[in-house]
Amino acid sequence: MKIFINPGHDLTCDPGACGHGLKEANVVSEVARHLENYLAALGHDVVMNVQDDDLAYVCAAANASACDIFISIHCNAALNIWANGTETFACSNKGQKLAACVQRSIVDALDTADRGVKYANFYVLKHTSMPAILVELAFITSEEDAQLLATRQEEFARAIARGIEMAAKKLSAGSFYSS
Repeated sequence: MKIFINPGHDLTCDPGACGHGLKEANVVSEVARHLENYLAALGHDVVMNVQDDDLAYVCAAANASACDIFISIHCNAALNIWANGTETFACSNKGQKLAACVQRSIVDALDTADRGVKYANFYVLKHTSMPAILVELAFITSEEDAQLLATRQEEFARAIARGIEMAAKKLSAGSFYSS
């Protein structure tokens, strides 16, 4: 399978969400690097996009890559410091099965609060031609979640890879496109 990984936010000019001494762009860059290694070891062809805030560019690169799936990785944030957990977004039913497998894998592996699979018309989900998900690993503004984001980046990556493998085993390659 050919997989496009998009770590959210531009490392040079947009740190993304910040909290507890962490910058989202740095955390997701590390998780994406580990994810790329795990997926390559499993025999997948991985396309890693340079982190960029130009979402049209990100989607154009993804669409030109002829990848089977698109994974965007982010850290969540909230004004409420008690907000915590993992949630995974899909656009319509296009990536629902993939999102469910990745969500379950992260929650099981890292024991984060399960905020569920949700639907959103996020730009990168709506404008990619392949099934796409956006993973909010955990809340960078929660002290407990921030600790996980700081110390267990490799485990987040491993869990995402397991979720992708779980989805691939449950579905034939073309089934990612079905609702």
